[in-house]
Amino acid sequence: MIVLYILLALVALFAAVILVRTLQFRPKTTGEEIYEQETFDGDKVLANLQALVRCKTVSYRDHSLEDEAEFEKLIGLLPDLYPQVYRVCALQQLGDRSLLYRWPGKEPGDPAVLMAHYDVVPVEEENWDKPPFEAILEDGVLWGRGTLDTKVTFNGILSAADHLIAQGFVPEHDIYFAFSGGEEVNGLGAVRIVDWFEEQGIEPALVVDEGGAVVENVFPGVKAPCGLIGIAEKGMLDVEYRISSGGGHASAPLPRTPIGELARACARVEEKPFPFHLTKPVAEMFDTLGRHSTFVYRMIFANLWCFGPVLNLICKKSGGEINALVRTTVAFTQMQGSKASNVIPPSASLVSNIRLNPMDTMDSAMAYLKETVGNDKIQLTALHGMNPSRISRTDCEGWQRVCRAVSGTWRGCLVAPYLMVQCSDSRHYGRISDKVYRFSAMDLTKEERGTIHGNNERIRVETARRAVEFFIRLMKQC
Repeated sequence: MIVLYILLALVALFAAVILVRTLQFRPKTTGEEIYEQETFDGDKVLANLQALVRCKTVSYRDHSLEDEAEFEKLIGLLPDLYPQVYRVCALQQLGDRSLLYRWPGKEPGDPAVLMAHYDVVPVEEENWDKPPFEAILEDGVLWGRGTLDTKVTFNGILSAADHLIAQGFVPEHDIYFAFSGGEEVNGLGAVRIVDWFEEQGIEPALVVDEGGAVVENVFPGVKAPCGLIGIAEKGMLDVEYRISSGGGHASAPLPRTPIGELARACARVEEKPFPFHLTKPVAEMFDTLGRHSTFVYRMIFANLWCFGPVLNLICKKSGGEINALVRTTVAFTQMQGSKASNVIPPSASLVSNIRLNPMDTMDSAMAYLKETVGNDKIQLTALHGMNPSRISRTDCEGWQRVCRAVSGTWRGCLVAPYLMVQCSDSRHYGRISDKVYRFSAMDLTKEERGTIHGNNERIRVETARRAVEFFIRLMKQC
């Protein structure tokens, strides 16, 4: 009976600890910021973006398919589109379509670097409702490839600077505008710029590139808009799984065919996901947004020491964005076998695209896959990839500047760090800075996010203008 009482007391104590921690897990109180209204020529902003979209700056891994004249056309437009920038800022072209502008500050100090890329992915024009390079404006929406990724931020940065220079504003320290024309194919433009910064001994006070956005309904139990700022990005690895056989006629197959062996390997990898890891970007995101969630979710996020396995199970079963934040993911994307339906292939292959959690590397992922597949007849080959980026700080002024610019532009949104699951040029800046932040200066619906790299990419007029407002607020702090 004494043992029973002790157990009941322990259960009661455990429940009390869980309850108290949940009740204490409330939004942190912050002082109310007062933001002044920013006014600028919104029509000019839109006209400039239309001019950029009309340049068919499509990049391909096979460079022979690219139209270099379109890239030169865009660069040639810039002095007329942004005359104040060209009056004050020096431009360097460092190769591989890189553009680096320096806006001199009042005094020496670590500069800010604001990034974008002006190349775009290819289009399938027949699947678009409107021509992708005519920049058609209709019903408050601008259609075109690159309107979201990322000519909107390219235009936002230069329009904001052009406006501020015309107003007589001079930043405290230098601001660099760093643009590349080959980000979509992992080009070397950004690498050239980082090399230059490194040679000059320049360590930026902050770097801002594409990444998160202001979004809704992306975090369990949170209804308010969330301004997500990436402080790291996952790595990427493409892996080929290949098996060889003697081939033969399909009328007399062996018990296991090459395709069957690969199917078993695929199933094993999908049935045994990579381990759950709660890294700094995700832990800080959960700690920030979890406080605004419903009671049940607050209980989970306030007590991950206890409910971590529950969260792991939820993520495993649901997949999607939340699952991608807490583990390395594997998506099988390609399969190749025989060219005839009645021939057993002498060689068959699978390809998977892997997004590496910051706790994993390309080497550790390959080791995990080989152990999980457990079939020596299947050869695993790493085709190409990159390790996860460096994780940036959130305890510094650079982070606070970006947060203030987000809060001032999208009033009432919840600003939080997060882990970016895609790759960007900003990963190269980890060599010279631990203050690299990934935020696309837009509020986007799920449907709009789905048009990035897809059909019918388009942007609301108000979104394009608000991007300029964000960069004005950010530049005023630099």
